[in-house]
Amino acid sequence: QVQLVESGGGLVQAGGSLRLSCAASGLSFSRYAMGWFRQAPGKKREFVAAIGRIGVKTYYSDSIEGRFTISRDNAKNIVYLQMNSLEPADTAVYYCAATLYDYGTRQGEYDYWGQGTEVTVSS
Repeated sequence: QVQLVESGGGLVQAGGSLRLSCAASGLSFSRYAMGWFRQAPGKKREFVAAIGRIGVKTYYSDSIEGRFTISRDNAKNIVYLQMNSLEPADTAVYYCAATLYDYGTRQGEYDYWGQGTEVTVSS
C-alpha cells in the first residue's frame, strides 16, 4: 500500500528555518509529481509547492514569497520542503501528496496524501 510519511515539523521562532521531509513507499516514486500543502488553524488547505517527476520543474504559491524550496531525491524516495525566514503566518499542518499529473496545485489533482506534520512558528 502507498504511504507518505511527513517529518521535520516542530516549533520554531520567527525568522528560523525548518526542513520537512516526506518519505514515500508503496509506489513507483519517480512516476509521481509531488506537492506540499498546508492548512493553518481556521483556514482552508492551500497549495504551497510542487515538483515534477524528476525534480527539474518546480512550482510555488505566491504566498511564500521565495522563502521555501521544494526538492526531491528519487534514489531515496523523499521529497523535501526547505522553509526559511519562517513567519507566524506559516503555522500550519503541512501535508505532502503524490499525483500522476505533471504537477498539481489543487487538492483534487492528487492521488495520495500523508498524515501531515505540524509546524508552529512563534513570534
